Amino acid sequence: MTNPTATLLISCPDRRGLVAKFANFIYSNGGNIIHADQHTDFAAGLFLTRIEWQLDGFNLPREFIAPAFNAIAQPLGAKWELRFSDTVPRIAIWVSRQDHCLFDLIWRQRAKEFVAEIPLIISNHSNLKVVAEQFNIDFQHIPITKDNKLEQEIQQLELLRQYKIDLVVLAKYMQIVSANFINQFPQIINIHHSFLPAFIGANPYHRAFERGVKIIGATAHYATADLDAGPIIEQDVVRVSHRDEVDDLVRKGKDLERIVLARAVRSHLQNRVLVYGNRTVVFE
Repeated sequence: MTNPTATLLISCPDRRGLVAKFANFIYSNGGNIIHADQHTDFAAGLFLTRIEWQLDGFNLPREFIAPAFNAIAQPLGAKWELRFSDTVPRIAIWVSRQDHCLFDLIWRQRAKEFVAEIPLIISNHSNLKVVAEQFNIDFQHIPITKDNKLEQEIQQLELLRQYKIDLVVLAKYMQIVSANFINQFPQIINIHHSFLPAFIGANPYHRAFERGVKIIGATAHYATADLDAGPIIEQDVVRVSHRDEVDDLVRKGKDLERIVLARAVRSHLQNRVLVYGNRTVVFE
């Protein structure tokens, strides 16, 4: 789509007339809605919706849309986000030694499968510097130990500010991001295998092989202070059999991690993910 659009992601206590109220805000200002989706979580008593409309012909200048909508949203107790389709997000990819998710994200960005810039790669190891150089992406090697973690996270936060980063993707970054860091920069997506919590720690595929598991999977989620327990964006699984060796499990697991992480990043960049509590609605 070449014409710019605006998207509202809204969650608020459920009540009658919400669809009409939100749609009328756009209609009364000359807007044309091109996508609208909604969900009601009856257990939580919440109404959740995503509305996207064309900016061509919309009467309100961009800088006036947020305050105008807030006048409607505030009395409803609504939480909301406003995004514009022609704003290009800037991503920092964090890695350790594994490169499969890194290569996949760079390839998809270069192939224009999603619209974003990748100006920065951060790693606690220097192994993947050659990848950054290959694609002309700035690389920052920031070793992490238990003694320097706080100091190094301050440096990481400063880099995110310098590069004007909108989203951090933990593409097999094998370090725990502290709660303090997440409080200051909450827009973080993580990927991991779905053996947790049954096979925590090192060599999960070996232990899964020893147990004879029949399904392996991957999970992409937003990072929170609770390790690997943030709101889930995307998951997938693949079957394995008695004929599969450990190397087969690792290969299938890496394939899933690539696909699941790419789907999660794409959904986020397309403003399709609405977080409420520790859950998400991912609008199609």
